[in-house]
Amino acid sequence: MLNWFHNIWRTIVTVLAGMRVTARTVIRTYRTEPFTKQYEYPEKPVAVTARYRGFHRFDLTTCIACDKCVRACPVDCIYIEKEKNPLGKGFRINGFKIDYGKCIFCALCVDPCPVECLYMGSNHDISCYSRDGLVVDFAKLPLEVAWGQASLNPSVIAASKETRQPVWVKPAEPPKPSLPPTPTAGPPSRMQKSVSFGVANDYR
Repeated sequence: MLNWFHNIWRTIVTVLAGMRVTARTVIRTYRTEPFTKQYEYPEKPVAVTARYRGFHRFDLTTCIACDKCVRACPVDCIYIEKEKNPLGKGFRINGFKIDYGKCIFCALCVDPCPVECLYMGSNHDISCYSRDGLVVDFAKLPLEVAWGQASLNPSVIAASKETRQPVWVKPAEPPKPSLPPTPTAGPPSRMQKSVSFGVANDYR
């Protein structure tokens, strides 16, 4: 009988201890200012640390389409569309897509990049109403948005999906300077013919 009352008492004490933590948190929320009043989001973005892993920054003008970031991605969320550059060497990047519905923001795609054209940015929000909005094609974004620190937003992503061509194409290489014409040699003389004939006979 005493054991039964002891269990009831422990149950009441445990519930009250949990409710004390809940009550303390509720009272604390009324003492602090609301989140929207502190940061006025989205007009005033939330401050993040220097090494924050936000949505990527991508420089289309320096990318060489080596696919190292694609191979390093553990969840296969990076897709590169490329073709041989008809204007010169290298590749033409028609699409550089990252599916943020799959991305885990591990930054493993940043380290192997040989030209350092891919970084983790400081933007943390591209809220949208469909999964298609989470697929960002950086090749179709304006360069100042794709390489910007915190300018990536749902409006420019929706506008980039209407763009058919990449926003930047590598210009053609300048033509190489032509070499000066070499003087044309005249017909061989009789002495040259006899020398060459003698050398040919020696090798027989």
